[in-house]
Amino acid sequence: MLKIENLSFHVDDNGKEKEILRDITLEIPDGKLFVITGPNGGGKSTLAKLIAGIEKPSSGKIYFNGEDVTDKSITERAKMGIGFAFQQPVRFKGIRVRDLIRLAAGRDLSIAQACGYLSRVGLCAKDYIDREVNASLSGGELKRIEIASVLARKSLLTVFDEPEAGIDLWSFNNLIEVFRAQREEISNRSIMIISHQERILNIADEIIVLENGSLKQQGRKETVLPDLIGTPSAVPNCQGNPMPD
Repeated sequence: MLKIENLSFHVDDNGKEKEILRDITLEIPDGKLFVITGPNGGGKSTLAKLIAGIEKPSSGKIYFNGEDVTDKSITERAKMGIGFAFQQPVRFKGIRVRDLIRLAAGRDLSIAQACGYLSRVGLCAKDYIDREVNASLSGGELKRIEIASVLARKSLLTVFDEPEAGIDLWSFNNLIEVFRAQREEISNRSIMIISHQERILNIADEIIVLENGSLKQQGRKETVLPDLIGTPSAVPNCQGNPMPD
């Protein structure tokens, strides 16, 4: 279980303190798929980075399975079972896709096993398994390769920061099926997705709404989603356009 207590995060903005998150308290139980949504600039990606250990909070505590991880690094948290997929995936010159997936898995996967993870995210494995993870890959390709590596990791808690960003419609539809399958497979593992997309919200167990750096609402999808759909500034329209500022 992930537990966040009174979490706040401030940055220096030209000599003035700017508040990004304010006094966030919430719990993410095991075996659930959560989606965090809300208006742009509400602090969603910042919260994801704080959970992963990329940023450190200005105040408050983060607990994972009962242990205080507030001051632990991203590497330490990864070893404990917290996985993170960046909104903009990192390129690794000189590392092949197969190596990245094996590193993520933490074990010596066979080529067939590594290819299986690529296939799950809609990539033709034989075309990508020996490619370098570098600038020759498009943003959408990198995003799907990163998601494949995250799936291979099998973290206890996996955080996806806007996984739909930069991918085409076919890939997005495939991505929904990946998350749907993950939702059905998880038992003690949890998934947290930062997203504006209504189709991703629809597969959530619970939805968390952040607005202006504060926790506005948290509850089961059946309770929260109807209110969001009735609020144009909260979710995209039915065509899946990005949420307006």
